[in-house]
Amino acid sequence: MTTRDLLHETFSALTTNKVRTALTMLGIIIGISSVITMVSIGQGAQGSIQASIESIGSNLLIVFPGAERGPGYQVSTGRGSSHTLTPADATAIGNEIANVAAVSPEISGRYQVTAKGTNTNTSVTGVTPAYATVHNFQVNDGRFIINSDITNLSKVAVIGPTTASDLFGAGNEAVGQVIRIKGIQFTVVGVTVSKGASGGFNNQDDVVFVPLPDAQLFLLGDTTYLTNIGISANSSQVMTQVQNDITTLLLNRHHISDPTQADFNVLNQASIVSAASSVTGTFTILLAAVAGISLLVGGIGIMNMMLTTVTERTKEIGLRKAIGATRHDISIQFLAEAVALTVLGGAIGVALGWLAAYVVTKLGVLQTSISISSVILAFGVSAAIGIIFGYYPARRASRLNPIEALRYE
Repeated sequence: MTTRDLLHETFSALTTNKVRTALTMLGIIIGISSVITMVSIGQGAQGSIQASIESIGSNLLIVFPGAERGPGYQVSTGRGSSHTLTPADATAIGNEIANVAAVSPEISGRYQVTAKGTNTNTSVTGVTPAYATVHNFQVNDGRFIINSDITNLSKVAVIGPTTASDLFGAGNEAVGQVIRIKGIQFTVVGVTVSKGASGGFNNQDDVVFVPLPDAQLFLLGDTTYLTNIGISANSSQVMTQVQNDITTLLLNRHHISDPTQADFNVLNQASIVSAASSVTGTFTILLAAVAGISLLVGGIGIMNMMLTTVTERTKEIGLRKAIGATRHDISIQFLAEAVALTVLGGAIGVALGWLAAYVVTKLGVLQTSISISSVILAFGVSAAIGIIFGYYPARRASRLNPIEALRYE
């Protein structure tokens, strides 16, 4: 049997009963499209989480105060509650630790901010000019905090786009306006570029930045401690080493010999990204596995159809064998029909899965990401299913006795 004859016979067999062929392919179509859609959602979620984490800074390390403990270290008031980080600690990190690009001492809290009859409750952070470098903040209008603001105790503020909209209305000029925090007037000198953050307490667009000394003197009333220290390493390769060096330095500065009793915590951005990637990777595999069940069901449907076809075409098989068709010819014919079903169903499933992922992204429900590897894998699996579930019916057809087949009613 030539390849041309094989293709012709396969086409004729599949188009003889179009409805049955379409219903058989439906299982493969649903399975492939589900796998591609689910994997794209999982990969998109992974990319979104990584982008959100990386948007807070490049090669970022953050030092937080540890938990305040009672006598004998038996009672803890919660991580970050102690006042153990000082401006001198930030200075020491910048001066004594190698491979540090920038250090940002910070004081933060939530305050009621008012302006011209409007108000909002938002995060107010006392910063130095290094904050913009460490946390990847850029200014869309005006400028950021500069060194002269620090030395002159200038009462200036840089606000996020969400804060600007809440206080002055969307599209209105914010630079040059006056806001009040705890009754203290601050002049807005800049509005940051939107980071696209969602609402909530961690919205990076709903923020107010003021010079660090102003926050210490006028808002906090205490210049002796920091709420955290942000550090930008020179590269991702040295982050672990920088983290270890910072830990050693602060243990020595705070006169702590037992690292388990450290009154601070060093958070590594790379560790967060790795943990998030691991979680979303597992989530993606789970989604793909659930969707893959429909592929198994589709394969069983194909085997069922092919077995029915063998029964219906028993006389045809007997006639083909009687005029010289070999077992190989019969086996290849039925196997080709099964593979054609899955390949065609797989192609349609890939197209539908791609379309579904595109629609989900466009509607803003979730961010999806389709990789070529997932498409190739899904398409390859569909072809494999055709071979695996088509082999038994093809083998059964090829082993029919020609005389008994011709007598079959």
